[in-house]
Amino acid sequence: MICLLNIINSSTFNPSSNSSSSFTFVVMSIKSTIALPYAKYISNLIKKEMRQAIAHQDQIMHSLISQATNTFFGIQHHFHQIHSHKDFAQAVPIRDYEEMQNYISDIKEGKKNVLWKGQPLYLAKTSGTTSGVKYIPISNESIGYHIRAARNALLCYIAETGNHKFVNGKMIFLSGSPELDKIHGIYTGRLSGIVNHHVPAYLTSNRLPSYKTNCIEDWETKLEAIVNETAEADMRLISGIPPWMQMYFDKLLEQKGKRIGDLFPNFSVLVHGGVNFEPYKSKLFETIGRRIDTIETFPASEGFFAFQDSQQHEGLLLNTNAGMFFEFVPAQEIFNKEAPRLTLRDVQLGVNYALIVSSNAGLWAYNIGDTIKFVSLDPYRIVVTGRIKHFISAFGEHVIAEEVEQSMKVVCEQFQINTIEFTVAPNISSNANASYHEWFIEFETLPNDIDKFALALDQQLRNRNIYYDDLVKGQILAPLKITILQKNAFINYMKSIGKLGGQNKVPRLSNDRKIADALLMYNVK
Repeated sequence: MICLLNIINSSTFNPSSNSSSSFTFVVMSIKSTIALPYAKYISNLIKKEMRQAIAHQDQIMHSLISQATNTFFGIQHHFHQIHSHKDFAQAVPIRDYEEMQNYISDIKEGKKNVLWKGQPLYLAKTSGTTSGVKYIPISNESIGYHIRAARNALLCYIAETGNHKFVNGKMIFLSGSPELDKIHGIYTGRLSGIVNHHVPAYLTSNRLPSYKTNCIEDWETKLEAIVNETAEADMRLISGIPPWMQMYFDKLLEQKGKRIGDLFPNFSVLVHGGVNFEPYKSKLFETIGRRIDTIETFPASEGFFAFQDSQQHEGLLLNTNAGMFFEFVPAQEIFNKEAPRLTLRDVQLGVNYALIVSSNAGLWAYNIGDTIKFVSLDPYRIVVTGRIKHFISAFGEHVIAEEVEQSMKVVCEQFQINTIEFTVAPNISSNANASYHEWFIEFETLPNDIDKFALALDQQLRNRNIYYDDLVKGQILAPLKITILQKNAFINYMKSIGKLGGQNKVPRLSNDRKIADALLMYNVK
């Protein structure tokens, strides 16, 4: 997730500059009295862009193709013959990272003009589910759009709410290390670390933790250092992935014995992304001691796709004028080679789509692995519904993350309890009616009747997924079963695989037993 607090004061940028820092920010402070009028100015510009979304997408598609015509990829895919989206869809197949890997390998070997002109400015390093470490190109042209989208999320919030006082206090982003390596002259590292290097010098007094602390690799050691640096500070904005924010809050509570809202009385904005916020919201607010405003974002190494532009409306505003061309494939057809590839003008409300991206970093019809659905077409607002590869369909039920998360949310409210974390996997038996979905749950407090809780959870899932309902009715699947996990089970599991902290998170769903079997050792006996 992009470090929003790092770039709140970036006002304009030239994404094609060739300055010594590879791009130039013309920055101005938006602190104090000018914060609100500047935010309203930018917010009004964004509202104008909303009404031109389809035109912008058409322009971007043609511009991307024109700029990459003479690259290796462009020549290979006959870009000079592409004049329409239909031409593009016929010439450029949808690919995931594994299918793009040969091109990325050429870039890592130092070859130029492979996917985009010249070489990438950076290779963002991220974890892949099947391909190990992934290297996503970030170009001179694309980096500024990452920055602008993050800035816009905060400016829209300021414009709508009038709350700008947080910019004068301390702000924190729980991120990965900013230390970068080099591969054939190209800097590589985590996206949050890359962005860390583009913070204007005068902003560093607002930002925590320190650079030295941010460079600590071990998450628990780093967390201790972050707590020591921030516990006495005037924290006003905190940003990160929800489970790691909760760990930070718990550590503060343990050390200071105060709720976060009392420890930081001016804390007013929580910025989140990376996972669905709903399963974590209740516990986070309880630890804070009061409700505060939240801003949701949808960034990734591949691009900053969307951000929450309003506290009043559901969904995130799709970033349609940011050097990215979007296509949408009905999620259930994503593995069909003949699947329809829709543009923005073709989408419908409430349909689950796989998000396909072509960008000015050199990604072409790239399946990012996320699924979304539109909750508004005027303007185009989306919600993230899950991951293509995170589902359960051992019996054809195709249960997705949105369904299990909403089921858990409703039942937790019904039983007035909170969970800390959970994941779901199939448990397959050769005996009739003995297979089931196994839910591994770490509870904050146990329900009074775990069997009633499981039954209610199963019914909620059946209400949301007709295929699962049919399988339970037909006694092909038994109702779900819950395996209760020990305190800190998920933290200990992530530590055991070397993925504690940073941007890492446990998937809600797996179609195999790899994670499930590893979690069994944390079962409450």
